[in-house]
Amino acid sequence: MFRTKAEQVSAWEAALPAEVVRLPEELARVDALLDDPVFFAPFAPFFDPRLGRPSTPMETYLRLMFLKFRYRLGYETLCREVADSISWRRFCRIPLDGQVPHPTTLMKLTTRCGTAAVDGCNEALLAKAAEAKLLRTARLRADTTVVPADVAYPTDSGLLARAVRRIAATGRRIQAAGGATRTRLRDRSRAAGRRAHGIAAKLRLRGAQHRDEAQATVRRITGELAELAERAAADAERLLANARRALRRARAKAADRVAAGRRNAAAGRRRGRLRRAVDDLAELLTATRKIAAQTRQRLAGTTPDGATRRVSLHDPDARPIAKGRLGRPVEFGYKAQVLDNVDGVVLDHTVDRGNPPDAPQLAPAVARVIARTRRRPRTVTADRGYGEARVENELHELGIRTVVIPRKSNPGKARQSVEHRPAFRKTIKWRTGCEGRISSLKRGYGWNRTRLDGLEGARIWTGQAVLAHNLVKIGALAR
Repeated sequence: MFRTKAEQVSAWEAALPAEVVRLPEELARVDALLDDPVFFAPFAPFFDPRLGRPSTPMETYLRLMFLKFRYRLGYETLCREVADSISWRRFCRIPLDGQVPHPTTLMKLTTRCGTAAVDGCNEALLAKAAEAKLLRTARLRADTTVVPADVAYPTDSGLLARAVRRIAATGRRIQAAGGATRTRLRDRSRAAGRRAHGIAAKLRLRGAQHRDEAQATVRRITGELAELAERAAADAERLLANARRALRRARAKAADRVAAGRRNAAAGRRRGRLRRAVDDLAELLTATRKIAAQTRQRLAGTTPDGATRRVSLHDPDARPIAKGRLGRPVEFGYKAQVLDNVDGVVLDHTVDRGNPPDAPQLAPAVARVIARTRRRPRTVTADRGYGEARVENELHELGIRTVVIPRKSNPGKARQSVEHRPAFRKTIKWRTGCEGRISSLKRGYGWNRTRLDGLEGARIWTGQAVLAHNLVKIGALAR
């Protein structure tokens, strides 16, 4: 059952001194913004209005998620800190004698409502700010960055060794849940571990001769790991087929029990564990075969395509992205674009899989800003990655008078004279502030690493961070 409002404050709590219940200035401004019922509408399609257990009140959920991303807290830490703070309880609309939602409840709500709810809240906030005439759109600046996935630095040998270990562990989970108990699955984890340690020992060798020997040994051991992973996947395929048959039989028995009016809660939980383990193993085998194929391709002297390369066992959508940074020439995650204004409010953001080109993304983003704010920017600027004549033409067609984007490669003399004008150079210097905005999102709001897997998870994570960031910015503008 969908709930929007939390419980009313009790009489004795209302009698507390004002100094005790007064919110900090920033939280008071955000609280006033989130008091609008328009923020509840994006969550309504995910709940029945009358049936079922009462949900966590949406005003409580929204405020808890703001605190999580504003102060970069984990779910468990967030719930613990809110439970211990009177002002945070007041901000989240949780009575002093009330129960703080469990961390797993917040996790499930976040993934259940997905990007639709987060995007709806961001749209509602920007519409509210535009209606109050708080959004300045005369000048916009754009830039792209990488939002790293929650993965370690991927190597072929490391991914293969982890795949072998996880296949064995998932097989044990299936058998513990009652599936394919008589199917033998050989545990090759120790063999994979020995080979992975052998690679680490060879990489410590010094000298040109030793380096050549080490490279040859590493290639040989990596090939052995690929063969080991393929054998483990073949064995696990038989276990998976038998487990699926056991799952079908368990479902049939459950249907018979329901028809006879005899429900068994323990059997239902065991069946749920078996189903989840079977799904995990099926996805793991697909990833293992993909990684083994990539390894064979690399050992044959061909570099795998970065657009389809698998870099994680648990995150299927993360990709290698080269942005040319000195400290990190290649990052692993998702590519994001940010548009902000002179006040630092993020007016549009997108997250995509892989490393799509920058140029085609700018005009659609500006069009979305125009549709949101119903105002046409006067100036749009971006870095050289967007520097194409086609981009300028598309922006002029949208009604943008001044487009300040340096051209790629070596422009002609006429174009150089345009780019050397003082007004052009001044706008380009202002554009670099977008890099500071991205840095603020990474340092202060969690864009330095998404903790949710997959493209959908990355979009949820970045959307929640942008919502928290814009609440702070717009709240400061509204005072």
